[in-house]
Amino acid sequence: MPKISPFEKYADQYEEWFEKNRWVYEAELRAVKDMLPTVGHGVEVGVGTGRFAEPLGIKIGVEPSKRMREIAQKRGIQVLDGVAEELPFDDAGFDFVLMVTTICFVDDINRALLEAHRILSHGGFLIIGFVDRNSMMGQAYLNHKEENVFYKNATFFSVDELVEIMDQAGFTDLAFKQTIFRNLSETASNEPVTPGYGEGSFVVIRGRKEGKKME
Repeated sequence: MPKISPFEKYADQYEEWFEKNRWVYEAELRAVKDMLPTVGHGVEVGVGTGRFAEPLGIKIGVEPSKRMREIAQKRGIQVLDGVAEELPFDDAGFDFVLMVTTICFVDDINRALLEAHRILSHGGFLIIGFVDRNSMMGQAYLNHKEENVFYKNATFFSVDELVEIMDQAGFTDLAFKQTIFRNLSETASNEPVTPGYGEGSFVVIRGRKEGKKME
């Protein structure tokens, strides 16, 4: 079952996070934007309230939470009810698939990435933004999971773990961006976005679909 209960109950609190942590949000948005193709037809899986899809110009999203869908729709996004493991799309229909802080809430990450692979056209890109479990912010979330209504039931991944899963799903030519190098409360407007991983708490990985996926 998708982990939607906290997003149904605390949608307003979810939205408030982006206002309270404005500079963190804007740095994450820049990191994701750096990895998106400049042209092509894309979809965000786990679109939430549309906080990334709207400024990035992504018009289609998938979201299992009714409350989140309603907010995203008000931002002009066409949102379908669905989960990452069973996407409501035909094969090879998109040039890129975006997932931002989605992977920690899916039931089956392997199936979710195989589904992303399925709906991508040959040469299309999967872009995943997430909090690295081994980072400063990742460790803070882990240490306080029981206190966080959203991350209480989340599964955090390290970069190396996700790289292995993406490879198994048939993604190649992986590229990395990172940001958020300080505590959330210390993050300011000049937070950089740099290549690589291992230092920033928020990491974006982009992989390209090549060949047939592994079943």
